[in-house]
Amino acid sequence: MPHFKIHYPGELRTEVIHVPSLTKIYTDAPTDNMGKGESFSPTDLLAVALATCMITTMSIKARLKGFDIEGTIADVKKIMTSSPRRVAEVVIEIDFPFSNFTAEQKELLEETAHTCPVALSLNEAVKQTMIFNYH
Repeated sequence: MPHFKIHYPGELRTEVIHVPSLTKIYTDAPTDNMGKGESFSPTDLLAVALATCMITTMSIKARLKGFDIEGTIADVKKIMTSSPRRVAEVVIEIDFPFSNFTAEQKELLEETAHTCPVALSLNEAVKQTMIFNYH
């Protein structure tokens, strides 16, 4: 089971430690919410979690089916709303570096992205816009 420790040193910043690996990440409150914006905000991590979950699960499915998506890039945009302050939408545009996927492989990748654990965990109020580009 994943285990994390979070330390709050002040100044609207947190230090997060992934206990098994001792890897650290930091969060800052965004500049539009009293913070310095020097690192990811918690809501940034939510948007990034969705995109990385999509890519990771697509990668696993591709590997199991005998193909690879190495070199894939995602561009992530987070859209906030103010009343109440929350993530309203996450827009993820995925660029695959090649287009030699079959129609079946494309369908598998897109279905996997839409049903990754993070996508299924988000409240329906968070709109998930996914764009897939095959180059």
